[in-house]
Amino acid sequence: MGINEIHNLNHAQSFGAGHAARQRTKEEIQGFEELIQEKAGDRLNFSKHAAKRLGERGIAIDNQLLGDLEHAVDEARKKGSRDVAVIGSQGMFIVNIPNNTVVTTMSQDDMKNRIFTNIDSAVFM
Repeated sequence: MGINEIHNLNHAQSFGAGHAARQRTKEEIQGFEELIQEKAGDRLNFSKHAAKRLGERGIAIDNQLLGDLEHAVDEARKKGSRDVAVIGSQGMFIVNIPNNTVVTTMSQDDMKNRIFTNIDSAVFM
């Protein structure tokens, strides 16, 4: 084996090792991105409109209510819902599931004699 053949062999081996390392790195990055998206998906977001309605309607969000909302949304997500009305003692929360966002809220008093459109499911909590 000549010097050029040895050089080519070493070059091929180092290229293969480097390529495998890059491949692992891509897989690790994809796994990390999925983890971030999964963790970000755990928390509900509130649109500006919903946040304004919370204040106007005197609905206080504490950790217990937020946890109940998130659980209700997770259950609706498992059933394939896209836009859900989550109804509880504090009022009603309309949640867009793909965006994981509360889009509006209503107190119990506001819910009387109202018609709700553009929802595909309801969850009582």
